[in-house]
Amino acid sequence: MEPSAEAIAKWAEELGAFELQPWERMPEIYLYMDQVLSYMDKQLALFEQGGESMLTSSMVNNYVKANVLPRPDRKKYAREHLAMLTMICMLKSSLSIPDISSLMSLLLRDCGEKEMYSRFCASQKQAIGEVRERLESTAAEGKQELIRLAAELSIEAATRRAAAERILGELAKEKPEEKSDDAR
Repeated sequence: MEPSAEAIAKWAEELGAFELQPWERMPEIYLYMDQVLSYMDKQLALFEQGGESMLTSSMVNNYVKANVLPRPDRKKYAREHLAMLTMICMLKSSLSIPDISSLMSLLLRDCGEKEMYSRFCASQKQAIGEVRERLESTAAEGKQELIRLAAELSIEAATRRAAAERILGELAKEKPEEKSDDAR
């Protein structure tokens, strides 16, 4: 197996072992910003690229200012904040922050933070499983097949992003009374 294929196979194996921290295992105590950043670095380490952190204190402050994330209680962050930050970090590569805010608001109409996060984790686990299988089978086929897979995954990502943006755009056009009828 070529070195690049070996690296991809190794990452696929790590991906298969990856699981977002379940709600019940997230810290129950309030955390300060530096603790939040440390926690999130560990939670999302597999998805970092180039050694850059997926979350900074400036980002967190901007999410709060933009009302994507609730205000912390006296600069302390709860489990709900950690769950929402996890979702934001995972989604920001495929959706804009306003779209993430809209999506999370719509999801929260149907359930609470715990249920929303649990559903997110289940969807993430399913997506990871599907990608891992494709990576493992393709890595064994060599460099040209990895290039083809990278193209396919990129095309799929762009198409899925466009579909998600279209759905959120259409839902944003609905009148508030129409939204409340759907939530019943």
